[in-house]
Amino acid sequence: MRRITLLLLTTVFFLPLLACEGDFRQRAIGENHEIIVVMDESLHEGATAEALNETFGRVIETLPGQAEMKYTLRFQDFQTNEELENIRKRKNIIFAGPIDDETNVSSFIRALLTSDVEERVRAEESFAFPLKDHWYRDQWALVLTSTGDLELADKIYENETQLVDSALEVELARWEQDIFRRAEQVELSDSLWERFGWKVRIQHDYIPTVDTLNVVSFRRSYQDNDRWMWGWWEDDFDTPEVIDQHWINTKRDSLMERYVQGTREGSYVTTEYRRAIETREVEREDRLIGWETLGTWRMTNDFMGGPFVNFTYYDPETERVFMIEYGQFAPRYAKRRFVQQFRAMGRTFQADSTFSAEDYPEEYLTAAEALNEAETMDMDD
Repeated sequence: MRRITLLLLTTVFFLPLLACEGDFRQRAIGENHEIIVVMDESLHEGATAEALNETFGRVIETLPGQAEMKYTLRFQDFQTNEELENIRKRKNIIFAGPIDDETNVSSFIRALLTSDVEERVRAEESFAFPLKDHWYRDQWALVLTSTGDLELADKIYENETQLVDSALEVELARWEQDIFRRAEQVELSDSLWERFGWKVRIQHDYIPTVDTLNVVSFRRSYQDNDRWMWGWWEDDFDTPEVIDQHWINTKRDSLMERYVQGTREGSYVTTEYRRAIETREVEREDRLIGWETLGTWRMTNDFMGGPFVNFTYYDPETERVFMIEYGQFAPRYAKRRFVQQFRAMGRTFQADSTFSAEDYPEEYLTAAEALNEAETMDMDD
């Protein structure tokens, strides 16, 4: 292992110089959904391997159709520097093994860690160490180590959300870059911002389909792969405490019944409650409070369905609530990569903290006033 350790230390030594002058290294290779798990072959059927399969490799319950995993795991060992170098070129890598084992993998892990970090691992104070762009650009790597196989497995289970999210964060950033690398419809985003005080980045071939009072929608329709996005918002929303999974799905269903309809009379998109639905808060660096909901939709009075990704955002400064939802009908395609693209796009949402009701276009204010008058008349009747 001396040659392998020397090669590693030389690479680490020169990384700061690369960062100062600009990173001209090659990009890491591989698929976004694939993680190379580097473990000693003797542990491929052990507790740590099982824990990784049941966390990173867990089945995505919110997707319809054939089972798809959060990540596809490929377990490998290495015996030579050449094999190690091929592994280090990959886009997603996990190195896992007990800290004091005399295997190639554990020796490599110790070479990555300083002596004080090693002692924290032995004292069970630390076990996970993420590495971003460590050997190649656009790379996510994670070092997992503990005092033994069972101990490491327990820590993986206990910290599943944080560990998997560390890979997800990098993956979604990659998808955002890939989605908009050719072109995006900046003029559509700017129009939403100027007229309604919010925007998302819009892919180059989404076409506007609905533009009415506080609802807009866009569609990207290809043979066997129909995708859409709609947005809704409401002003003077002063009860954000009511927002939970039930409120989100109830509001979604009422909007889709009216604005996302099928070709058959009386058919519309609604939530498929017989399948898993997951809602979680979205961490943001701005003032907005966000929720992401993943699940499956179905078409009433028809045999159609597919995945959806919904984002609900609340702006406490302006007391406005927003919904952005993406959906897909593509029965011949695996769904994971498209859902990940939706998740990346929905996270580009922004809201104008200075926007007020007076900033709406005149035609919007006129339509809102007419609607209010009609509702008042209905109440009087």
